[in-house]
Amino acid sequence: MSHEPLISIVDDDESVRDAVQTLLESTGRRTVAFASAEQFLASSAVCASDCLILDLCMPGIGGLELQQRLRDAGSRIRIIMLTAHPSKVARARALAAGVAAFFAKPFQPDVLLEAVEASLSQGS
Repeated sequence: MSHEPLISIVDDDESVRDAVQTLLESTGRRTVAFASAEQFLASSAVCASDCLILDLCMPGIGGLELQQRLRDAGSRIRIIMLTAHPSKVARARALAAGVAAFFAKPFQPDVLLEAVEASLSQGS
C-alpha cells in the first residue's frame, strides 16, 4: 500500500492558508492546515507530515522557531517557507537551517507546486 504524502500548511493569514490548501488539493494532494505553529505542534500532523509549508512571521511561534524546534526533535519534514516580509537575512537564515525553498508572498502557484514536488521527491 503506497503512502499518500501529507502536506501541512501553517499560516496565520487565512486567505493565504486557504489559497495554498485549495491549490494543493486541486492537484490531488492530501493537506491539513493550521492557523498557528502552536496548533500544528499540538496535532498528529507533526509526525505524519511529509512537507510543511510554513509562514515566516506569525504571532507566537514564528516559522524559524518552529523549524528549529522540529529539527531539534529530529524531524526530517521538508519545509517550504513563505513570507510577506522578505529579507536577505531571513532568507539566508532559513536556507542555512535547511529550508527546502523560500518564497516571498505573493508567489507564483506553479513555482510553489514545483517546490512541493521537489520536496516530496527528496523526502522519499
